[in-house]
Amino acid sequence: MSQTLNGQRVPFDSNDPNSKGRVALIVLFSSVVGALLLMAPAVASQLQLQLGLNPSQTGDLFSAELGAMSFASIPAMWWMRKFNIRTMSTIFGTVFIVGNISSAYIGEFGTLLAIRFCTSLAGGSLMVLCMSLAAQTKDRNRVYGLWVMGQLSFGAIGLAVLPHFFDTFGIGIVYWVLAILMIVALPLVRFLPQRNIAADHISDEQTGPTPKYVLRAALGLVAVLAFYISLSGIWTFVGGIAGASLIGTETSSVILSIATVLGIAGSALATVLGDRPNTRTNLLVGYLAMTLSVALLAGMPGLLRFAAAALLFKFTWTFILPYIMSTLSGLDRSGRLVNLANIAIGGGFALGPFMGGRLVESAGGYGTLITVSVTGLLLSLILILAAQPRRAAVPTPTAPVPQMAG
Repeated sequence: MSQTLNGQRVPFDSNDPNSKGRVALIVLFSSVVGALLLMAPAVASQLQLQLGLNPSQTGDLFSAELGAMSFASIPAMWWMRKFNIRTMSTIFGTVFIVGNISSAYIGEFGTLLAIRFCTSLAGGSLMVLCMSLAAQTKDRNRVYGLWVMGQLSFGAIGLAVLPHFFDTFGIGIVYWVLAILMIVALPLVRFLPQRNIAADHISDEQTGPTPKYVLRAALGLVAVLAFYISLSGIWTFVGGIAGASLIGTETSSVILSIATVLGIAGSALATVLGDRPNTRTNLLVGYLAMTLSVALLAGMPGLLRFAAAALLFKFTWTFILPYIMSTLSGLDRSGRLVNLANIAIGGGFALGPFMGGRLVESAGGYGTLITVSVTGLLLSLILILAAQPRRAAVPTPTAPVPQMAG
């Protein structure tokens, strides 16, 4: 394998974690496997219309998808250390392709549920691999920004374009597009090292984890969990808050669509800034702005206040996430900690709506949910700042090293 340099073809190093090919793999793989969940509103509606699924079945289907992607983190901690990751990525990519093509022709709920679980398990394995590879990069903030931005962009394009083809091709168009995108992206596995990930970091792990590391890692994981519980609880019921404030459904839908675009802008800003001025400052500003956005939803927000809250919320959510992931990867360059973060993300996504619905029902309104979310975000801020590694704890790579986002 080779690449062109100054008009001459020279071999490229598949072990270079900062190569453009490696970064492209991280962004494209994670964007393709995460696209379906980001297109969930349109996909869910079409599934109910085309297959006659009831709301419970639809919820179970997406819970299985999300649960499989989160569960993939557990076996990943084993296979990424034991097996050739180029081979394993090819296998998982192939399973993802076959699973999506099969899903396009299945009309029975139980069978579709099983196929989607297996497909998402393969996709989740690729997502975890991408998160681990991103943890090894020299400019982690920037690459995690690309990781988030890619997923949001694919999801936004899918939401805008694919529903126009539902009348002609049905829900199968979504699954076929995902399969084709993975077929296009799969050749990028040549930019992966043939050995397992652990082999890349033997020299960095001569000693076992210290108590201080374990404490920082635990604080970071709890910070991620609190962050996602807070944001998913609010985001799930933001439409309800608009309705309670007498803001029309069409109006709130337009605002939330614009917010999705701002979400892409937030991750883009994190990508451009990188670690300037520094990660702690960016985290502090981002968290406080996000907390303000949630607080703006309190009471009966008028149209302008609701719009400001929704737009600021989505912008800061995606701005903060790359810095959170960078903090965790700074604690563990091997990527094992961000594998566990994937479980915390899935758990937070599941717990947020679960807790939020009960808070709304018990309080007879959204005030308690908003208060709990504000508290959760402030708690997450304190924990992630406490988890920040000292500069000396994250050695600057002497050779190029590698490195997303609902």
